[in-house]
Amino acid sequence: MANKKAPAKESSTGRFAYEGLDRTIHEKARLGIMASLAAQPDGVLFTELKQLCALTDGNLNRHLQVLQQAGYVELWKGTQNRRPQTLCRLTRQGRQELLDYLAVLEGVVSDAAAARRVHRPASDSPRWGFSGA
Repeated sequence: MANKKAPAKESSTGRFAYEGLDRTIHEKARLGIMASLAAQPDGVLFTELKQLCALTDGNLNRHLQVLQQAGYVELWKGTQNRRPQTLCRLTRQGRQELLDYLAVLEGVVSDAAAARRVHRPASDSPRWGFSGA
């Protein structure tokens, strides 16, 4: 099941908890699948999706099952030239969940960029008198 989205403001779990990062999408292969399908609104054939995401048949199949159970993708079975084909496509819910996920991820990138701009002391040693262990 998908995680519920945290409010855009700071949650009670911590400023950098990023509660809106949906664990279903967050896994590397599933994020790649979702991004690939988002780029092709009419869907992508299983064999092409397998190549785009550099996955094996079994691995792609398992990730698609997880995404389908969450309601994020739909699979259409058919034949072409007497060969079975599977068309994979994002659902409306899947597209919205991906957009919500990406909005939270943009916050992560923004936070990291802001932290990078913070000026460090001239010395590499940390503040408060700590020394290396």
